[in-house]
Amino acid sequence: MIIKKEVLITPFNLNRMLHIYVPDGAFRSKKRYPVMYMFDGHNLFDDEEATYGKSWGLKEWLDENKMNLIIVGIECNHEGNERLSEFSPYDFIYRKSRIKGKGKQLMKWVCEELKPLIDQELPTLPDRAHTAVGGSSMGGLMALYTVLHHNDVFALSAAVSPHIFGMNDALDREVNKTLQDDTKIYISWGAKECRSKQSLAQYSAALINLANIHPGQVYLNLKVEGEHNEASWEKEIPCFMNYLYLHQRRH
Repeated sequence: MIIKKEVLITPFNLNRMLHIYVPDGAFRSKKRYPVMYMFDGHNLFDDEEATYGKSWGLKEWLDENKMNLIIVGIECNHEGNERLSEFSPYDFIYRKSRIKGKGKQLMKWVCEELKPLIDQELPTLPDRAHTAVGGSSMGGLMALYTVLHHNDVFALSAAVSPHIFGMNDALDREVNKTLQDDTKIYISWGAKECRSKQSLAQYSAALINLANIHPGQVYLNLKVEGEHNEASWEKEIPCFMNYLYLHQRRH
């Protein structure tokens, strides 16, 4: 089932919609479930709510594969460049505009206020080993930042097409942090996302560097036909779900 819940993001003093997937029958059983916090929650489940009319189709995949998993999708701020601001931990330039990154504040709120609320209201497994973060594009950047900076809370991450252009220096400071042994990070990117072979090479090199720093903890997946859109990211669902949760799949 999909639950919609409006919450107050206290550091921004803004109400925001959560799009939450809970396995059918979860409230009738005594089971508790892992949780994945994801960005752009409006794009995850329903084509009619998705920004460009195409969602990830995540509910159908979870239902069909009988995944025992709760998804907490955080809708973005749709005003102007506020999505870019809230979903970036760092300041950066976008089309000659300076974007003030608010992502650090957002994830502090997730860790200190949202996660305790979700753990109180839903049948979750609240420990870090069962807590994941995921997203695409700016959400992919946030998924990377979060597992690196808040590794005491999040053990798992799915960073799909992470937007790291212009942020390598800032991200490098996070990348070099020591991660707990059970950390698993899935990163994918598409060969058709970049405007040139040179930019694709630079993008790939940065992600390979991250994997080299944390051997055995980062899984890289370059998609030859991958594009920067929801249709491509939908194809990534079985890839990152199997990598992060293979042991929890129900047969």
